[in-house]
Amino acid sequence: MVNEWLWLILMLVNFVFIIFIYAYFGKNGLYAWIGMAIIIANIQVMKTISVFGLVTALGNIIYGTTFLATDILSENHGKKAARKGVLIGFYILIAVTAIMQISLLFVPHESDAMSPALEQIFGLLPRIAVASLTAYLISQLHDVWAFNFWKRIFKGKYLWFRNNLSTMVSQLMDNIVFTLIAFVGFFGIFGWNQVFSWDIIWQIFITSYVMKLIVAVCDTPFLYLARAIKKKRAS
Repeated sequence: MVNEWLWLILMLVNFVFIIFIYAYFGKNGLYAWIGMAIIIANIQVMKTISVFGLVTALGNIIYGTTFLATDILSENHGKKAARKGVLIGFYILIAVTAIMQISLLFVPHESDAMSPALEQIFGLLPRIAVASLTAYLISQLHDVWAFNFWKRIFKGKYLWFRNNLSTMVSQLMDNIVFTLIAFVGFFGIFGWNQVFSWDIIWQIFITSYVMKLIVAVCDTPFLYLARAIKKKRAS
């Protein structure tokens, strides 16, 4: 049960940090969080774990908080601010990928002991980055659109419903696109081979989506808290 407890603790820690950064730095804090979260998620996803009896990739929690961040931006600051957050995350991942790939080309000194570890971590980043960028852009832009669509339909009411409905559909889109590129390799396109056997891929897909759904449901009180913070500032 160690992994299960750690997973729950990690989720709570992520929610607390995102609320604190919003409380102290406003929407600029959320922009910074989105950039940080997408980089950490793309590193964590390279580690597979067993949690609740199933195999999944790490990174689902902090990646899920990017949806919480854009939903807070949509609710408190409007669609334009949310789209800006999405594009900031997109730009940062491209920049980090390019910088790290150039960094790996440097010939390490004989005293260097960390280069193999860096190559192992960031060597697969281009493929992971392509998968993440594509899935991130499609799912996040859909989430922003869907959240604001339901906001108009319900005239700003039923925040819990708008948050969960938009995020759950967007997370499904994200899971499908990311899995096809990162783990299946689009069936050999670009010379990318399948990373895991199909049974592991299905486990990762189903488990990661269930985990993202749990994160989406559990982040709802923190979305209400962020709205309360905005109202308190306005008063």
